[in-house]
Amino acid sequence: MVAIATRLGDELVNTRPPLAGANSPYAIVTHCIGVTEWWVGLMIAGRQVVRDRDGEFVATGTLAELQQAVTAALERFEGDLAKFDSGSPIRHPERLPETSLARTWTQDAALIHTLEELAQHHGQLELSRDILRAG
Repeated sequence: MVAIATRLGDELVNTRPPLAGANSPYAIVTHCIGVTEWWVGLMIAGRQVVRDRDGEFVATGTLAELQQAVTAALERFEGDLAKFDSGSPIRHPERLPETSLARTWTQDAALIHTLEELAQHHGQLELSRDILRAG
């Protein structure tokens, strides 16, 4: 994702594709950091996480700031994974929205869910890149 953002450069990384509800590449990557913080940092590692999910979708900044944010997130991710306990329940089920409480969440499920979300948003980022380059 950082490679895609880097190739877009500062001139396009904050640009939203001309589609209803589209997010800028910067916002997509920022949201992915939030997803990882929430599901791995909070639910797996048990680290306290304060997240502004709505703010992730309107986040803007420079490419350098985005690269720094991803580097810091990856460092936290590595530390968080060291606390992964396969088969154990997530650490803060009380922080899940009501719609998620019907499911019994294990740390394995949280990790797979994180991968699923990141894969979907990677595809979204690739489509955004293609549209922005074509424009």
